[in-house]
Amino acid sequence: MSQATMAKKGTFKILICDDLAAEGLALFEAQKNFEVLIKTKQPLEELKKLISDADACVVRSGTQITAEVIAAAKQLKVIGRAGVGLDNVDVEAASKRGIVVINTPGGNTISAAELAFCLLMALARNIPEANNSVKRGEWERKKFTGIELYEKTLGIAGLGRIGTEVAKRAQAFGMRVIAFDPFLRAEKALQMGVEVVSFEDLLKRSDFVTLHMPLTNENRHMIGAKEFKIMKKGVRIVNCARGGLIDEKALAEAIRAGQVAGVGLDVFETEPPAKDFELFKLPQSIMTPHQGASTEEAQVAVAVDVAQSIIEYLHGRGSKNAVNIPFVDPEVLEQIRPYLYLAEKLGVFAAQLLEGQVLSIDVRYLGQAAECETTPITVSILKGILTPMLAENVNYVNASVLAKERGIKVIESKSSTAERYANLVQIDVKTDKKTTRVAGTVISKKDTRIVVIDSFDVEAIPDGYLLLITNKDVPGIVGQIGTLLGSNQVNIAGMTLGRDVQGGLAKTLIKIDSEIPENVMKQIRQSKNILDAKLIKL
Repeated sequence: MSQATMAKKGTFKILICDDLAAEGLALFEAQKNFEVLIKTKQPLEELKKLISDADACVVRSGTQITAEVIAAAKQLKVIGRAGVGLDNVDVEAASKRGIVVINTPGGNTISAAELAFCLLMALARNIPEANNSVKRGEWERKKFTGIELYEKTLGIAGLGRIGTEVAKRAQAFGMRVIAFDPFLRAEKALQMGVEVVSFEDLLKRSDFVTLHMPLTNENRHMIGAKEFKIMKKGVRIVNCARGGLIDEKALAEAIRAGQVAGVGLDVFETEPPAKDFELFKLPQSIMTPHQGASTEEAQVAVAVDVAQSIIEYLHGRGSKNAVNIPFVDPEVLEQIRPYLYLAEKLGVFAAQLLEGQVLSIDVRYLGQAAECETTPITVSILKGILTPMLAENVNYVNASVLAKERGIKVIESKSSTAERYANLVQIDVKTDKKTTRVAGTVISKKDTRIVVIDSFDVEAIPDGYLLLITNKDVPGIVGQIGTLLGSNQVNIAGMTLGRDVQGGLAKTLIKIDSEIPENVMKQIRQSKNILDAKLIKL
């Protein structure tokens, strides 16, 4: 059923699950065929009843729209998140039901950037401690002597929307700005007056470090004990992005050792932190309760944005911020839906294999895949590749723009022949270090497979957890890894092997039922004849 047809069927019920700014509510209430129901802070069973006949629901961060909640929704068409993060919405469960998920990626950019810079300035001048001291009736100017921002080096990890706004503010204060961003070309950065460097160089050269990256398996604890040791003594660090990017225990130790002069945190590994949180005890730490988007302007912006997007979608005019479904003709969408799923999974898979600065993405459609409307499929690939690496949410509208902004060349080609497969979608991602290839095929509407990794033939269902091992082609590898996983209660669901020549290099791709703890991954990497091991999360 098309969206236009939906709009003709009568009244749309809009369920508001969290507090929403009045300006957003007013837009909903102004629609003649909308019934607006505001029910916040509902227990699970009541939420399931309320959502059962809703056409749309709106949440902020308070309400969890889980697979269980989505299963209870009999006619839900769209979920709107008034904000950027989608941790509280099961996007995959919604996608399987054909429910569009919308967020508001630009609404809190300025607010988040300003908070990061506020923390940076407060660290430079010891403002919170000085304020507390004065209020205690003390007058100790020397004790709170700070440093100037002028001519200091600010290292920004992640130069997306928020990181870019922080860079502008730093430059206005006369700071030198360097940045680490694997998806940002040096030429683009130079236009912004920013020098692109490796992450190690950023750590070594920066007087201040601010993080603006998403949290992935690969960058969890990207700043830990090892990284603190190579930083300048007296570095100051700000994290307004995601908890988990910094090893908080190692951070506390680095502060006590005098290596880190101060830290400003708006996000934490556990929110709220436990009462005995180690950083609470350290005066060098400044903390705020995840309030990056907590400004009056941001709350109005995201409320208006999500309301407009939902209204546009329900009235059959598409949505500028849909994160899981492109706006194409329903018949075309039905034809390409399995390719969209496969393409995004291939992109996410490739992103977790990349090393270095991304230069180009070459997409080839072979066999029956070449007969499809490929533009949204290519966008789906870009969305998959960019999402794990960028702090801002990537969707079907902005994926191409974000790639272009970062100077990434996207090439698309088609061929009517696919040799061994009826259809094949192949991606070659070129970086300044190497080219990574992944390819997949659609077997049926509900069955897709990854079939190529670099020069190796494999076969795996693209979901859940995959363990990718590069090893020497010698006997005993399967038993060795199987024993290690089994002894750590990690169940193997499937396995495929590929090799270049007998006795040469091989790829072992293992489908597992659960995530592998880091200490077990370390054991795997250190095992005999294992050259590399990566845990891939799809």
